[in-house]
Amino acid sequence: MTRRPPPLLLDGAAVALALLDVWAHWDVHEPLRMACGLAAAVALLLRRRRPMLTFLLTLPSVLLSDAVVACLAALYTLASFRCPRTLLVLGSLAFAFADTTSLPSPELDLTAPPTLIALGYSTATAAAAVFLGQLVQTRRDLSLRLTEISQARDHQQLLTAQAALAKERAQLAREMHDVVSHQVSLIAVHAGALQVGTSDPDAKEAAATIRRLSVQTLDELRHMVGVLRASGGNPTDLTPQPALIDLQRLADNSGIETELRMNLPEGLPPPVQRAVYRTVQEALTNARKHAPGATARIDLFQAGGSVHVKVTNTAPTQPPLTLPGAHHGLIGLRQRAELLGGTMSSGPTADGGYEVCVVLPAEAVG
Repeated sequence: MTRRPPPLLLDGAAVALALLDVWAHWDVHEPLRMACGLAAAVALLLRRRRPMLTFLLTLPSVLLSDAVVACLAALYTLASFRCPRTLLVLGSLAFAFADTTSLPSPELDLTAPPTLIALGYSTATAAAAVFLGQLVQTRRDLSLRLTEISQARDHQQLLTAQAALAKERAQLAREMHDVVSHQVSLIAVHAGALQVGTSDPDAKEAAATIRRLSVQTLDELRHMVGVLRASGGNPTDLTPQPALIDLQRLADNSGIETELRMNLPEGLPPPVQRAVYRTVQEALTNARKHAPGATARIDLFQAGGSVHVKVTNTAPTQPPLTLPGAHHGLIGLRQRAELLGGTMSSGPTADGGYEVCVVLPAEAVG
């Protein structure tokens, strides 16, 4: 798109052309006419703020001298600023009669062919300035209309995307409610029946743990379903979110022997606390799935303006179970850390265990 010159530059060019027109008709023996021409040229500096006043100030230069550029520029400006057409017609006729008339000794004979020709020429000149001004006004209005149409189209696309997202969220909420919640409920019911029906203390404790975790999972699922159904909600709808105070409960309910060593200051940003919690949660889940019988150690501390999260598990003492998984857990941790400006690394240890390390900026905002 072509960039328009600055208004000050355009005004300066208009004044320069008007002064050049006065210089071309300069006559030292007619100081009044030359003064009117110079005044008309200077009056063009007001054409954007007072277009009608500028036209009236430049009209005497046409009536008293042959300098007409200033008045034509004023008439063009008047036409480009939504002036009523009746006023534009009167302005064009005023210019034509002023240009045809010669003061202080007017010679205007409308019956003479030369006068009619001169009047027609002056009228056509004024009409050209008016048409050019209206063309500029039309172009400006069209540009504004195109901008409005573009904004309306972008808004419509946003509404369409939001509608599609709301539909997908509602479908996902139905699936979670009808399938996942139902199956977790069955797990809780069977675990409760096993807890009541068995006499083995270890089996009874394991069934109680399964039942407790199932109930907790059901609560979290219900909250997630509610969030998904509120398709137009704000990020605050995701509250309450896990924080550092929930880590001890997470470690106790992890199903493996866990040692938590936390030395973090209070008041960390909520995004950092959520990232720490999810990192520990994912690392403990992986240890429970892939390293049965292992123990885990969680080290949380702050150093150099960064929060360090290190979860290490020992080597498994039992054969790992074959459990379904999408293998996206560690990828999700790395992406979460990168979004907060941190890093994530993981890998096996020398003793056959596994270690997950995440470093986050202490002032990260998500």
